[in-house]
Amino acid sequence: MPEHQHSHDHGDHGHDHAGHNHAPKVSSGNERAVLIGLCLTGGFMVAEVIGGYLSGSLALIADAGHMLTDTVALFLAWLGFRLGRRPPDARRSFGYSRLEVLAGMINALALFALVGWIGYEAVNRFLAPEEVLAGPMLVVAVLGLVVNLIVFRILSGADADHVNIKGALLHVLGDLLGSVGAIAAAIVIWLTGWMPIDPILSVVVSLLILKSAWALLTRTFNILMEGAPDGVDIDDLQADLRSAVPGLGKVGHLHVWSLSSGQAMATLEIALAPGADPAAVSTAVKQRLQEEHDIGHATVEIDWSGRGAQCPAAQP
Repeated sequence: MPEHQHSHDHGDHGHDHAGHNHAPKVSSGNERAVLIGLCLTGGFMVAEVIGGYLSGSLALIADAGHMLTDTVALFLAWLGFRLGRRPPDARRSFGYSRLEVLAGMINALALFALVGWIGYEAVNRFLAPEEVLAGPMLVVAVLGLVVNLIVFRILSGADADHVNIKGALLHVLGDLLGSVGAIAAAIVIWLTGWMPIDPILSVVVSLLILKSAWALLTRTFNILMEGAPDGVDIDDLQADLRSAVPGLGKVGHLHVWSLSSGQAMATLEIALAPGADPAAVSTAVKQRLQEEHDIGHATVEIDWSGRGAQCPAAQP
């Protein structure tokens, strides 16, 4: 690839750091809904751990572990909204949004450890079944179902299209299944006295936790590695820009990554068609990225030599 030369000033980039906010749009309604859900879910998670310990139910403790994934998901969503209010400073020009990604990875690793412990306890209980008090287990499981229904209703009333709200809703839906399973296990123990249903259910709920933990780990790892966001194909994105933006000649050196969950960013180099207006093309490229691909911040550099943008897009 021949060495390409750029002759450009800051106007070619088409953005102004002084007036640009990288944080997502923050809605007070969304933040309040998430905070209420966080308090309800986190509070009942503690109650479920206590109930599981007193009743001897490993399934309740496993369900509390799944509620922990909900609690952390809600906390990260709230943290994302909260940090969105903090402006960037001279040292952290992108603000503090990536803290939620670091917290998410730590949470995922902790959940793997929790699943390992629950699996170990389940094997021990298969080998030496322990008595489970069906009555207290049933009461706690029903209360858990009620709390999850309330949280789901609260979050459904918020902006369900927001990535953080949507993620929290999915977590709560998963926990609803865990609560239903715990209720079923309590009824089986109450009617038949068959204790193995408790460790069996704890393993099932652990699989739900494992699925959530793996999804969280891969998502946060991809963000930290500055990989392309889910659903973004660099070649398709390049082709779309060339076909949709009048006056755009070529696109090269296209990189797309996420600052944090739901905050996609891009840098790219463009070559202009003969006679095209640089400012108009640059603006149109950024509008296309925003409106069609949900990439809210793009740095567009114009290659005046006509050679640089011929290089193939570099995969992030």
